[in-house]
Amino acid sequence: MIKTTISALVLASALALSGQTKADNVNYELETIHSQIVFKINHLGFSNSYGKFKKFDGTVSFDADNWETASTNVTIETKSIDLENKKWNEHMRSADFFNVEEFPSMTFNSTKLEKTDENKGLLHGDLTILGKTLPVTLDLVLNQVGEHPFSGKPHIGFSASGMIKRSEFGMETYVPAVADEVYINIEVEATVPKK
Repeated sequence: MIKTTISALVLASALALSGQTKADNVNYELETIHSQIVFKINHLGFSNSYGKFKKFDGTVSFDADNWETASTNVTIETKSIDLENKKWNEHMRSADFFNVEEFPSMTFNSTKLEKTDENKGLLHGDLTILGKTLPVTLDLVLNQVGEHPFSGKPHIGFSASGMIKRSEFGMETYVPAVADEVYINIEVEATVPKK
C-alpha cells in the first residue's frame, strides 16, 4: 500500500513537472524573409553547385533552459527549388529528381534536440522526400534567443547543417557522376505569431 502510494506520488509529480516544462516553451513561426534553406552538391567533380528552396513554412517550440523539450516542423514546397537556371530548375522538378507533380512537398519533423555545448546541439528528426521518410541528424547552433529589438516580440535564430544521400530517398539519377551526397545549410529566424 505504501509503495503504491509513493509510486503514485512520484508519477503525479513527474507528470506535473513535465506539464510545467512544456508550458515554458515559446512557440514560434518561421520568418521566411530572414530564413534560407540552401544545399550544395558536387557536379561531375568540376564544381559544387548551390541551390535553394524559396517557399517553406514551419514552427519552432523552444525553451532556452530546457532544450530537450524543443520541437520543430517544416514543410518545403519542392516546386520552389531554384538553381538560378530555368532549364536546370525544370529538370530538378521532373520525375528524375523531385517529381513535384506527385510529391509537391517534403517535410522535416524533429524527434529530439540534444544540447552538446553552450549554444550547440544535435537536431534529430524525420525527413520525408519523394514519399520516403528517413531519420537525419543536423548540427545546430543557437545564434540568439530573446526579444527582437524592433518588434519587441520573442524571437529566435539558429543555423543548422548536415548531409544526406539522395539515393537513400530514391533519387538516383546521375549518381555518382552528380554526387550522391547533398550538403544542407539552414538559416532560420522565427518569431511568435500575431494574435
